[in-house]
Amino acid sequence: MLAMDGYHYDDLVLVPLGKRARKGAPDTFDVAGLRHMLGRLRAGDEALVAVPVFDRSLEIARAGARLIGGAVRIIIVEGNWLLLAQEPWDSLRPLFDLTVLIEVPEATLRQRLTARWQGYGLTPDEIAQKIEGNDLPNARLVAGASITPDYRLTA
Repeated sequence: MLAMDGYHYDDLVLVPLGKRARKGAPDTFDVAGLRHMLGRLRAGDEALVAVPVFDRSLEIARAGARLIGGAVRIIIVEGNWLLLAQEPWDSLRPLFDLTVLIEVPEATLRQRLTARWQGYGLTPDEIAQKIEGNDLPNARLVAGASITPDYRLTA
């Protein structure tokens, strides 16, 4: 498993750019770094490849937090923007053999996001701000601007 979230820009980058409140939006990721890593994994030339993992409790990507063996031939890559039909995200598509888009009704998504942020101890006001100001706008962009996947599932 390779999660796109490991390629979040650090808050030290996002804050000066004025993008911290939108962390998780398409322009807050190192897409070139992800593309490079996907190429390395696809080539299969290395015995082990260290990949980053996003640590939500620290709000930071941890470099080299997971190892993927070079012999691994099936890797699930997950993340909101992997099928986004916008540059630079659209450059990732040739690196995937199969694509799946999981659609979640907005009401269900809202419930799940609320539970997620409650689990991190956020107040109701903080939760509402995160959901309305970032999470749902991101979900709507995924729904409206992704390429046609090979398979579409409804959660």
